[in-house]
Amino acid sequence: MSEEPSRPDPTLTRRHFLQASGVAAAGVPATVAAASSVTDVLAHADPGTGAFRHGIASGDPTPDAVIIWTRVTPTPQATPGSGVGPDVAVRWVVTTDPELRSVVRSGTVLATVAADHTVKADVAGLAPATTYHYGFSLPDGRRSATGTTRTAPAATADVARLRFGVASCANWESGYFAAYRHLAARRDLDAVIFLGDYIYEYRTGGYTGKYGVIRPYEPRNELVSLRDYRTRHGQYKADPDLQAAHLRVPWICTWDDHEFANDAWDTGAENHQPATEGSWQSRRDAAQRAYYEWMPVRPAGTPNNRHIYRRLRFGRLLELSMLDLRTYRSQQATSTNGARVDAPDRTITGADQMAWLTGGLVTSTAQWKVVGNPVMITPTLLPPLEPRTTAALTQMLGLPRGGVTYNADQWDGYTADRDRLVGALRDHRVRDTVFITGDIHSSWSCDVPVDAANYPGAGTVATELVVTSVTAANIDDLTKTPEGTAGAVAGDALSALNHHVKYVDLDRHGYGVFEVTPAGVQMDHWHLVAKEDPRSGIRLDASWRVDTGTQRVRPARPLV
Repeated sequence: MSEEPSRPDPTLTRRHFLQASGVAAAGVPATVAAASSVTDVLAHADPGTGAFRHGIASGDPTPDAVIIWTRVTPTPQATPGSGVGPDVAVRWVVTTDPELRSVVRSGTVLATVAADHTVKADVAGLAPATTYHYGFSLPDGRRSATGTTRTAPAATADVARLRFGVASCANWESGYFAAYRHLAARRDLDAVIFLGDYIYEYRTGGYTGKYGVIRPYEPRNELVSLRDYRTRHGQYKADPDLQAAHLRVPWICTWDDHEFANDAWDTGAENHQPATEGSWQSRRDAAQRAYYEWMPVRPAGTPNNRHIYRRLRFGRLLELSMLDLRTYRSQQATSTNGARVDAPDRTITGADQMAWLTGGLVTSTAQWKVVGNPVMITPTLLPPLEPRTTAALTQMLGLPRGGVTYNADQWDGYTADRDRLVGALRDHRVRDTVFITGDIHSSWSCDVPVDAANYPGAGTVATELVVTSVTAANIDDLTKTPEGTAGAVAGDALSALNHHVKYVDLDRHGYGVFEVTPAGVQMDHWHLVAKEDPRSGIRLDASWRVDTGTQRVRPARPLV
C-alpha cells in the first residue's frame, strides 16, 4: 500500500481502494485474550547488545531438512549494513532436546561481512514430522537463544491435522508487533506462513495511520541501497516479539512489493524514480540480496535461475505452493499508460511460474492444494458486469469485459492470467484448492467463481481466505475514524456487489490461524485490541470454513 507519492489513477492503489471503500463485518462474539509476555520465550536469549541480538529463525521445513538462520554482531561496530567487522566462525547444532545435548546434526559456517554477518544452514538428514531444537555459538563461548523447529511429515504420510499461523504486512512505524507476540504464545502451530510485506521501504513518516509515527524507521530515508535494506531488516529482526515468533516454529515466507518498493512490477515500481534513485534492477537486486541474507528461506531453481516461488509437501494432506507475484508481472494498468486489465499479453505470474503453478495444481496427489498468494485473486468489481447482457455497454464505454476493478495491483488487474488459472482448475476438475492471501490489510472469506457475474450459477473452482495486516494501515487508519464505523458501510457494499464475497473486515489488524484436516480447512481471524499498544490483547472475531469437495466458504465455530 502506498501513502505517497500517489498515482494519477486512484483506482489502482490499495490505499485509494481502502479510502474509497471506507469494514468491520459481523463475526463471532469477540473473545479477548490476555496479553502474553515473551519473557518466557526469550528467557535464555542473548541480550540486546550481544552477539546474537537479532535472534534466530528456522524455515522451509521438508520431511528431512529445515533451514536455520541467525545474524552475528562480532563487534559493536558491525551493525547491519555497516560493511565492517571481522569474519567469525559460527557453530550450529540441531538436537532432540531443548538443552542441546542430544546432537543429531552440527556444523560450522562463516559469518562474513559480504553476507552482512548473516548465516544460514540447510540442515538435512532429519526425520519427518519431528520436533527439533537448535542454537548457535561463537568460538569465545557466546551463545544464541535456543529455538524450536519441526520437519514436515513424510510425503506418503496420512496426516490428521496441520495448523499454521498466517500473517502479512508489518509496518514498523504504524504500530507494535503484538500480533507476533500472540503467535509466539501459541502452542498449536506447525509453522507460520508469511505472505509478504515483511518490511516496508518508506522513509520515516512516508506511510502511517491515524496515530502517526509510533516508532521511527532505521534508516530514516527510503530504502534504495543494499545498506538501506540490510539496516531495515536488522531493525525488524531486533524486535523481541518478532524474534519470539521465529523462535517457536519454522516460517514459510514469500515477498510482496514492500520488500522492494510499492506496487513493484518487473521493470519498475510506483515508488521508484530512476532519475534520483538509479536503475530499478540495481535497487531490486539489492533488496533481493538483503532478503535472502536475512530470511530463513530456501530458494528454488538453479544458481542461474534462483526464484522464491516453490512448493512444500505435508504428507498426503497438503501441498503448499508459494507464489512470487512481483518479479515477473507486467506494469499495472493505469489511465495514463493505456493498458487494459484484460489484455491477453499481460501477466502477473510470468509464463514459467504460471506453467509451474497450473501444472502443479492439476497433477497434485495431495488432498488440499493451498496457494500462498501475495495479492487477492477473488474478483472484486464495481459492479461485476456480465458480458452476454452488457457487451454493448462495455464496448461503448471501453470497459474491461469482466467489470471495473478498483485495485489493478491484484489479480483483478491481470484477468487473462486469472482466466488461465481458473480455466485449468475447471477443465481438470481440481477440487479442494484454497488461496490464502495477504496484502490488502483486511480480512476476507470468498468463493472464487468461474464467472463473477453468473455466481453461483457458473460454479466455483476454489476459495480464498485473506488475512489482515499485522500493523499496516487500513480503513480506520486512513480515514482516522473509529473501528467499525466508516469501514462497515464499505463492507456491506462490497458483499452486496460481489455476492461471492462472504465476509469482509477492513478495520482491524492481527493474524489468522489456518487449520487443514481431511474434512475441511478453516481460518480463524484473530484481531488486536489496539496495535498502538505494545501490550495489546487479541480477540477472535470470525471463523470461516471450507468443507472438502465444496469449493464454498461458510461461517464456522472457532477452532479449539
